[in-house]
Amino acid sequence: MSSVNATAAPIDEAALGSSIGAATRGLLNLKQSDGHFVFELEADATIPSEYVLLRHYLDEPVDAALEAKIAVYLRRIQGKHGGWPLVHDGPFDMSASVKAYFALKMIGDSVDAPHMARAREAILAHGGAANVNVFTRFLLSFFGVLTWRSVPVLPVEIMLLPMWSPFHLNKISYWARTTMVPLMVLAALKPRARNPRNIGIRELFLQDPATVGTPKRAPHQSPAWFALFSGIDGILRTIEPLFPKQLRARAMEKAVAFVEERLNGEDGLGAIFPPMVNTVMMYDALGFPPEHPPRAVARRGIDKLLVIGEEEAYCQPCVSPIWDTALACHALLEAGGPESSADARKSLDWLLPKQELDLRGDWAVKRPEVRPGGWAFQYANAHYPDLDDTAVVVMAMDRVRRNDQSEKYNEAIARGREWIEGMQSRDGGFAAFDADNLEYYLNNIPFSDHAALLDPPTEDVTARCVSMLAQLGETVQGNPALAAGVDYLRRTQLKEGSWYGRWGLNYIYGTWSVLCALNAAGVDRTDPAIRKAVDWLVSIQNADGGWGEDAVSYRLDYKGFEAAPTTASQTAWALLALMAAGEVENVAVARGIKYLIDTQTKKGLWDEQRYTATGFPRVFYLRYHGYSKFFPLWALARYRNLRSTNSKVVGVGM
Repeated sequence: MSSVNATAAPIDEAALGSSIGAATRGLLNLKQSDGHFVFELEADATIPSEYVLLRHYLDEPVDAALEAKIAVYLRRIQGKHGGWPLVHDGPFDMSASVKAYFALKMIGDSVDAPHMARAREAILAHGGAANVNVFTRFLLSFFGVLTWRSVPVLPVEIMLLPMWSPFHLNKISYWARTTMVPLMVLAALKPRARNPRNIGIRELFLQDPATVGTPKRAPHQSPAWFALFSGIDGILRTIEPLFPKQLRARAMEKAVAFVEERLNGEDGLGAIFPPMVNTVMMYDALGFPPEHPPRAVARRGIDKLLVIGEEEAYCQPCVSPIWDTALACHALLEAGGPESSADARKSLDWLLPKQELDLRGDWAVKRPEVRPGGWAFQYANAHYPDLDDTAVVVMAMDRVRRNDQSEKYNEAIARGREWIEGMQSRDGGFAAFDADNLEYYLNNIPFSDHAALLDPPTEDVTARCVSMLAQLGETVQGNPALAAGVDYLRRTQLKEGSWYGRWGLNYIYGTWSVLCALNAAGVDRTDPAIRKAVDWLVSIQNADGGWGEDAVSYRLDYKGFEAAPTTASQTAWALLALMAAGEVENVAVARGIKYLIDTQTKKGLWDEQRYTATGFPRVFYLRYHGYSKFFPLWALARYRNLRSTNSKVVGVGM
C-alpha cells in the first residue's frame, strides 16, 4: 500500500531514545567475549536433511538424540501444502520436500504418520520425485534411488582442460568450483551409500525410478544453448567409459590436490556445507578411513555447523561472523556513546587479523597483478575472500579512524581498498568473489538447472564497493573505478526506479545499497535516478508503516513489485535508503520509524521469522538471525542523528 498521502504522528524523541538504548543493549548482550558477533544462519530443510542422510550414507553411529531434534525441526517447518518450502510460508519445493521426507524416514518416522502422508501426497501431486533438481539427483543416485542416467555427465577430466576451453573451473563461481571438484571424483567412482537400514523412497515416484532420464530444460535456459549442451552431454555419456585410464588417474590426482590445497581446516572446503559434505564423501569413496586426518578434519567441520537447542536442531549452510561483526559495528557506531563505540573498536580489533594479506586465492587467476587484501565471510576461507564483506569492514574501520583520529587501521584500509579496486570487472561492476566471471552461456549446461554457476557483477555488491571508494574520499571526477561503478549503477536501474538485490531480498535491498552509494559518490539528491527510486520506495510502503518483500520477487517473469508482509530488516533497509536520498523528513520515514519502535520486543530487538536474504535466486534463501538485531538499530540511530543536524546529509557510505 502506498503511503504517499498518509500522515504520521511526530516521533516522540524520548521514545526514540529509549528504543535506541534498548536495541543497543540487546545487541551488545549477544556479543562474543572476544568482541565479535556471530548469529545463526538458517536455510531451508535441505541442509539439515542432507546432514542426516550423510550420516547414514557413511553408516556413522546413530545419534538418536540429535536425529530426534532434527526431526522436530523438520516437522515444524513443513508447509501447509504438505511439502517443504524454500522460505518461511513459501510455496512447495520438490527437492526440499523429497530430501526432508527421505531424512525423516531415515530417522524413523513412519510413512503412515499424518505428516509423512501429507508430504507424500504433495510430492506425488506435483509430479513425483522424478522432478527433483540436479543436486538432489546426485544424492539419490548415491543412495541407489535413481540411476546415473538421471544426472548430467560430470567427467573429472574437466580438471585437465586448459584455460582457453569453453568450460574451465575458473570460468565458474567459487561455490560452484568447490562443490563440483569433489563431486566430479564421486561421479567418476559412483559410490553407493551404506544405508544400513536400507531405506528407500520408491513411494515418491509416479514412474519406475530406473526410467528417469536427464533433467529437462530449466526455465532460465535457452532452448538452443540447452539443446547444444544436452547433445554434448549425450556424446560424453557414450565416450566417457572409453577415456584412457591414465588420463582419468591424472585428473583424479589433480582434483584431490585441488581439494587438499583448499581444505581450510575445520572451516572446510569453501567454508560452505555442500563442498564440505562432498569432500568427506570423496575421501570415503577413495578408501580413506574416518581417522584419515584430512577426512576427519573435514567431517568435524560439518558438525561445527550444527545449531542444537533443547527441543530442536538444524544444520547451517555456513557461518557469517565477518559479515555479522562488520554490520553490527556500523549499527553500534551509528548508535554512538562511549560503550557502543568501545565495543565497535573491540569488534574491529577482532576483524583486523582476519584480513588475508598473503595467500593469492582463486581470484588471482584473472587478477594476477593484484595483491591480496580482502576479508572472507566465514571465520576462515583464505582462498575465497569476499568483496562485499571487505567493503563493509573497510567502511567501519574508516568510521572509527575518523572518530578517533587513529592510524591503527590505515594499512588494513589501504590493502582492502587496493584489492577491491583491482577486482573490478570490465563492465564497471563488482562481483562477490571473482572478476569478469561473465561466461553466461555456462548457465545453459544441464548441470546448471539452478542458474547459479556464475558470479557476475551485481548491483548490490557494486554499490558497496562504490560506497567504500567514495567514503575514502574518491570522486567520480578523479577516480576511474568509482566513475565506472556509478555508471554501472545508473545503467542497471529498473524502469520503476528500483535496483536488483542479488544477496538480499530483493529490490528493497538493492535499492538501499545503491542509494547509499549514489549519495556517497556525490550524486545530487535531485538527480532523476534518485527521485525515481524514492518515489518507488514510498509507493511500496505497507499499511502498517513498514516494508516487506519475499522470494517471489525473483521470478523470471517479474513485472513489478508485489506486496509482502513487513519485516524489521527490510523496513530498516528502506529507511536507510530514503535517508541516504535526503528524505529524513518524509512522512514515509516517520511511519517506518514508528513501526520499528512499536514492534520492538522487551529484549530491545525484533522478531523476524521471514527470510530476507538470498543464497541463489529461486533456489536457495537465507534467514540471517542477526538482521533483525542490528539493521533496525542502525536505522533508528541514523534517524535520530540526521534530525539533530542542519544538513541532514548521510556522511558515510552506508
